[in-house]
Amino acid sequence: MAVLSTGHGATDFANGALPALLPFMVDSFRLSYTLAAVVMLASTASSSLVQPLFGAWSDRRGALWLLPAGLALAGVGIALAAASPSYWLVLLFVVVSGLGVAAYHPEGSKFAAYASGAKRASGMSLFSVGGNIGYALGPTATTPLVLALGLTGGLLLALPVLGVALALLLVLPFLSSFVPKPGTGAAAAGEDRPGALALLLGVIAFRSVAWFGLITFVPLWEVSLGHSKAHGSHLLSLMLLAGGLGTLAAGPLADRLGRRPVLIASLAATAPLILVYVLVGGIPGAIALAFVGVCVISTFGVTMVMAQEYLPRRIGMASGLSIGLSIGLGGIAAVGLGALADSVDLRAAMYAAAAAPLVALALAALLPSTRPLRRLAPEPVL
Repeated sequence: MAVLSTGHGATDFANGALPALLPFMVDSFRLSYTLAAVVMLASTASSSLVQPLFGAWSDRRGALWLLPAGLALAGVGIALAAASPSYWLVLLFVVVSGLGVAAYHPEGSKFAAYASGAKRASGMSLFSVGGNIGYALGPTATTPLVLALGLTGGLLLALPVLGVALALLLVLPFLSSFVPKPGTGAAAAGEDRPGALALLLGVIAFRSVAWFGLITFVPLWEVSLGHSKAHGSHLLSLMLLAGGLGTLAAGPLADRLGRRPVLIASLAATAPLILVYVLVGGIPGAIALAFVGVCVISTFGVTMVMAQEYLPRRIGMASGLSIGLSIGLGGIAAVGLGALADSVDLRAAMYAAAAAPLVALALAALLPSTRPLRRLAPEPVL
């Protein structure tokens, strides 16, 4: 689990560098809010929407080599995007990086499920927390690097990612030992419930509208208030790091109390906390933003486990759908938030981001239990 979580962290380190690069790209290429959101769309579409394809490939053939290969592609892509001389090259290399992210996640989450045993939510939280920490470290490392060396300094972002990719390549034989024997894996876990999974994907999509709205616009919101780019990146890192800590608690809680109660409670708290950040600001707003991270990020692992339990015979596909397609749809909606910010103002976009978790909450209330359905068997009459 430590190996998989570290790889997850390095992958999302590359992915998390992009929001911190956006304010610099806005200045360098004179981008509107909509064009800035399109950069995020290119990232989310390539890193998320194609994940089910990698998941299906993983389920059918197995593709452990995707872990180091995807990680290397993610790091090289974001480094070249940072140093690109034109907006269109930025989009191209952001897509390349996103494809590397997409390649890693389904295979990584599948092996995290294999290694988790009976406490799958706790194990998946450990896998997720690596990604959360990596995503938080992305802006923390990127902003001072670019301030000191300019956007071309972003080329150095590839170095830690490539180092972890090499380490993963060396431990592939160890990871392959966790593949379950035939008859003891997903096929023996219960029946697939695609209807329940579709409902869950709706929950994740609306949660992702708020999430991508925040990671795209928090740095820009702080700049609009007269604060520095570094201040916005620090707040973004605070939200991400707080979410990583919350992940460590959410998994054991979900194993003990159930997946649905933890998910519903987190969604109920998200919208009010976003409003406190926007309306109050200052230290209370920063604290509220940190708790937004706890509520949203901590349930990423929970919803991934729920997806795998709703689709136990194809957990690679379930992982790709839950952290890929549905999150990508949320990223597409974030472009709509960018258009709203351009046509009205940035505050209106932040209010729209606060409303999205309320729709997710309504859908989450309709989710069935994730426990496997059991067929009644006839009992002998004595």
